[in-house]
Amino acid sequence: MSHGNLLINPDELAPAIGYSHAVLASAGRTVYLAGQIAFDKEGQIIGDTWIDQFDLALSNLATALAGAGGKPDDLVWMQIFTVDVPAYRAARPVLGPVYQRHLGRHFPAMGLYGVTELADVGALVEITAIAVIPG
Repeated sequence: MSHGNLLINPDELAPAIGYSHAVLASAGRTVYLAGQIAFDKEGQIIGDTWIDQFDLALSNLATALAGAGGKPDDLVWMQIFTVDVPAYRAARPVLGPVYQRHLGRHFPAMGLYGVTELADVGALVEITAIAVIPG
């Protein structure tokens, strides 16, 4: 339990590694976070590799969440869209530390989806999320 949101991982399901099967959100303010990509402050995509873009997209997501008064533990739902699923799979060995640098060891309900393209040319990954800030 963190900040009132309860992560649920029933023993009857496969182990949830890097995500939670369900999240029971506490009462509070709901924050809907727009899709974040590897944009710098000027709106330029930074990073040539999947992991570099994932790193900056997560940083942007955490910054938007903090701007709304939230913390990583308030995240209840996250969706990751990528145009390169094989690059995601190849990045798995270094994914954990990058994720944890921005969101700690909090793993909300999430999914990763391969898509044919993203709105911004050159973007390899886009992350959107929902957070519930208790109280």
